[in-house]
Amino acid sequence: MSFIDDINNLDPNNPGVWPAPVKAVLFAVIFAAILFAGWKFDIVKQREELTGLEQKEKEQIQVLDVKQKKAANLEALKVQMKEMEQSFGDMVKQLPNQTEVAGLLIDISQTGLASGLEFKLFQPKKEAPKEFYAELPISISVVGNYHQFGEFVSGIASLPRIVTTHDINITAINNEGASPKLQMNAVAKTYRALEEEN
Repeated sequence: MSFIDDINNLDPNNPGVWPAPVKAVLFAVIFAAILFAGWKFDIVKQREELTGLEQKEKEQIQVLDVKQKKAANLEALKVQMKEMEQSFGDMVKQLPNQTEVAGLLIDISQTGLASGLEFKLFQPKKEAPKEFYAELPISISVVGNYHQFGEFVSGIASLPRIVTTHDINITAINNEGASPKLQMNAVAKTYRALEEEN
């Protein structure tokens, strides 16, 4: 009898009497199915978990690298912070206090006169408080030429206190003189340290 005949004559109700080769094949098939199911449901799941853990490990290593670099640069950052605090302190010292604002306004107007400009308007506006300083805008309208305007703006920039120039608008004005005249409208802003009030 051949193996195929053995399979055809199997009694499904009495597997105990099946021939040994059939039992061996059936056992091998069942064993292979169990291995495949175990691999499919357990090993694949573990591999997915392992992949997730490896990704987390990579992320944590990157975070650790960033923290390590920060820790390695801590002393340099402390020195840089001290330098920034010193620089900030120096800049705050350049802000005039309440009593120096009047003198600064005189300095701005004298800078314009020294540049040969004719003032049409010099009007300080209402102070605008900010976080740690107050901003004092000054509307300025002067008549002169380009060189005088440049000398004036340069002179303002070189004052010992911080003064910035904004919204500059230069227009030609009607005049009968030999040299053409220009009018410059601008806003000069100076700043005052609010700590002085405290």
